Amino acid sequence: MSDIYAMGGKPLTAMNIVAFPSKKLDKSILKEILNGGIEKIHEAGAVLVGGHSIKDDEIKYGLSITGIVSPDKIISVKGAKPGDAVILTKPVGTGIIATALKGEIASNQAVNKITRSMVTLNKYAAEAMIEIGVNACTDITGFSLIGHAYNMINSSGTGMKLFLKNVPVFKEAIEYSSLGLVPAGTKANLKFYEHIVREDGNLKPEIKDILFDAQTSGGLLISVSPDRADNLLNKLKNKGVEFPSIIGEIIDKPTNEIVIVSEESSVIEV
Repeated sequence: MSDIYAMGGKPLTAMNIVAFPSKKLDKSILKEILNGGIEKIHEAGAVLVGGHSIKDDEIKYGLSITGIVSPDKIISVKGAKPGDAVILTKPVGTGIIATALKGEIASNQAVNKITRSMVTLNKYAAEAMIEIGVNACTDITGFSLIGHAYNMINSSGTGMKLFLKNVPVFKEAIEYSSLGLVPAGTKANLKFYEHIVREDGNLKPEIKDILFDAQTSGGLLISVSPDRADNLLNKLKNKGVEFPSIIGEIIDKPTNEIVIVSEESSVIEV
């Protein structure tokens, strides 16, 4: 759904895709999974039209979504302009905390935080950006904040300044990263994208891991004209988006590079 929201679209139909170990787990668990899915489908204003299920040793669940957007109102990843403010609508660090959960180290508070974030639809953030009018947008998922930011600037022919002190981060992710609880996807992102990042050497390793952390159901990354940035922040907050923040600025040069401004090696801990 976030792919559709990032383009300014509206979800219409959904199909369940399920893999479930029916011989190992009670089907009541599958029922709860499907109930959670239909709850979010209804919240999005979409309709469940079918699906497909298979037996598997691991639980897997997802949705195939069809949406609609007017051709003249599509919000692309490639419209960022020098001078634009860059706004992020959700904190990062879900991948690291999920890894800590698998290792049975994550606290209940940390798990509750990322669960609340991941089940929050980007619908409301999308409504705000459509009402205000923005230049570009993408959603933050498996390729990390840095990876998706790079996709935006690479598509737009620009660069980006990233203001480290404005990046919202789940504070427990900092602790777990320092313990080495970093998912394989995050390590892959670091290897693949590290060359496009300029930083002054003051970046703490655990913060670096979080910037490259593979997210599940992350927020929207929005490029908006500077004269509309404050209005968008206010609109996002009025629609219940908890932690929107101006985390960067689109720059003309260097192109295809992200310059991390970290005069203070700190972030917004939530």
